[in-house]
Amino acid sequence: MINLTLPDGSVRQYDKGITAMQVARSISEGLTRNVLAAEIDGKVWDASRPIEEDAKIRLLTWNDAEGKATFWHSSAHLMAEALEALYPGVKLGIGPAIETGFYYDVDFGDQPFSSDDFKKIEDKMAELAKTKSEYIRKPVSKADAIEYFTEKGDEYKLDLIKDLPDGSITFYSQGNFTDLCRGPHIPNTSFIKAIKLMSVAGAYWRGDETRKQLTRIYGVTYPKQSELTDYLHFLEEAKKRDHRKLGKELELFAFSEKVGMGLPLWLPKGAALREKLVRFLQKAQEEAGYDQVVTPHIGHKNLYVTSGHYEKYGADSFQPIKTPQEGEEFFLKPMNCPHHCEIYKTKPRSYKDLPVRFAEFGTVYRYEQSGELHGLTRVRGFTQDDAHLFCRPDQVKEEFKKVIDIVLYVFKSLGFADYTAQISLRDPENKTKYIGSEENWLLAEAAIIEAAHEKGLPTVTVFGEAAFYGPKLDFMVKDALGRKWQLGTIQVDYNLPERFELEYTGSDNQKHRPVMIHRAPFGSLERFVAVLIEHCAGNFPLWLTPEQYSILPISEKYEEYAKKLSETLKKHDIRGLIDLRDEKIGRKIRDAEVKKIPYMLIVGEKEAAEGTVSVRKHGEGDLGSMTTEEFKSLIEKEITI
Repeated sequence: MINLTLPDGSVRQYDKGITAMQVARSISEGLTRNVLAAEIDGKVWDASRPIEEDAKIRLLTWNDAEGKATFWHSSAHLMAEALEALYPGVKLGIGPAIETGFYYDVDFGDQPFSSDDFKKIEDKMAELAKTKSEYIRKPVSKADAIEYFTEKGDEYKLDLIKDLPDGSITFYSQGNFTDLCRGPHIPNTSFIKAIKLMSVAGAYWRGDETRKQLTRIYGVTYPKQSELTDYLHFLEEAKKRDHRKLGKELELFAFSEKVGMGLPLWLPKGAALREKLVRFLQKAQEEAGYDQVVTPHIGHKNLYVTSGHYEKYGADSFQPIKTPQEGEEFFLKPMNCPHHCEIYKTKPRSYKDLPVRFAEFGTVYRYEQSGELHGLTRVRGFTQDDAHLFCRPDQVKEEFKKVIDIVLYVFKSLGFADYTAQISLRDPENKTKYIGSEENWLLAEAAIIEAAHEKGLPTVTVFGEAAFYGPKLDFMVKDALGRKWQLGTIQVDYNLPERFELEYTGSDNQKHRPVMIHRAPFGSLERFVAVLIEHCAGNFPLWLTPEQYSILPISEKYEEYAKKLSETLKKHDIRGLIDLRDEKIGRKIRDAEVKKIPYMLIVGEKEAAEGTVSVRKHGEGDLGSMTTEEFKSLIEKEITI
């Protein structure tokens, strides 16, 4: 007999060799129909795999992230089986689950393939799914694995096998398909009820541009057709909110090949929006005791050698900047923190001076592969709302909590109500990739965990997501469509103060090391604006939107009245424009709606005579006639944050 501990802490005894599916059946038939896999002592297993020892067990369904990943990995295998049936001789690369489904990298040889073929592949997958073929796991020796794929003539699998140690290789089979795979997989193909292939792209084998480009086919599957229908509707909504599309329509930003890929150009309206965000956070920082600083866009190589950034990220940085002085090496700034450390060192510090808080909207540069660039969310040059706090060890937790307050103020002001704080810690199995002493790491991790708990934040703990110099608290925000974005981060760092030999004189008249807190509530202005655009579909909060109103004269006879009205509103810091085009009023209203201008002020003979405006609100329609003072009060009430 073995003892299995369930998530509620209860312990059940079973015969040795029982499977997770049999455990589910002992609990309820309903659960049995929904179990996709199981977590055994923290590792995800096939629901049909025998359990031989005492263990903690968690049954995984579609509602669990691990359950979805298993379902989609199995779907990739189902697609591969369909491809082999439809395209004899096809060769397969890898086929993992991803956050939104799965893909498989495929070499079609000389056989033509395009998205026009999706339907026949979907139909074949559906046909195979109905056979209820079991996913069968089989450990194999390295020699047998090599023999199998040599006979099959699949060089991509052979390339993968050569890096695997003997004794760790498993095959998975379903129906007429066998793949090199470590699993896990769902019990059988009948769980897959709804299938949709989404897109096709090119992908170099193993990400190496010198090797052959394969065809990457993306797909998604669901256990119910209704869920797939809902997902496709969600994608349509997401397309409407795509920040790249709206950024162009609303004239916020642009990209130019001549300037360079991944280097955004902020247009006047986008620059106005960005400046509003900067002023908003600067005001909050001033009230919280921050000092504004400015640092150069470049730094000497030695600066980043000292900080450790060169060792970790040197290969991913832009190439050194040449100077007339031989032997000098400068780099485009990848981080602001080393510069701020040098500012701290410009004068002696006492324990009474701490905490010191330096803030900067500093533009940094990091090289990204061209295929990874994506609008404003993945760029090569971006501006961080960066700040670095230098404090005594006894001040760390309190300062950390104050930073949390600023982050939550930002979220509240911009309509991000649904978030989770992710406590990002070291990978316990690979601590060598982090710098600093074990003692300092434990202190930093404890400070973050305690601060998050005392602020009552909803938290999750993730191992392996810490920065190389310290643990952090990342804020994972859900947008209006339920998508998760990482916005805002706070990090505790005992290591950079050591590397830069930062000091303060304590009350004991001895020298001590300060602790450094890194924080960026927005994360970066570029990414934050992208997420904000998609969250609010371009309908920004009134205080932030570049144009709060558009005055629409019915004809040119009322242009003078429109200009006087605009001047009056401008004096009250209400921003807008006048549509002086020779267009009918209906067209002007439609265009203002498309541009998502919050208020339309229609002026004609009656309004000019009475000194009023006829007000329409974007998305709501006619609000009636108002005096200028009434409209001003309406705006001022809405922009209060």
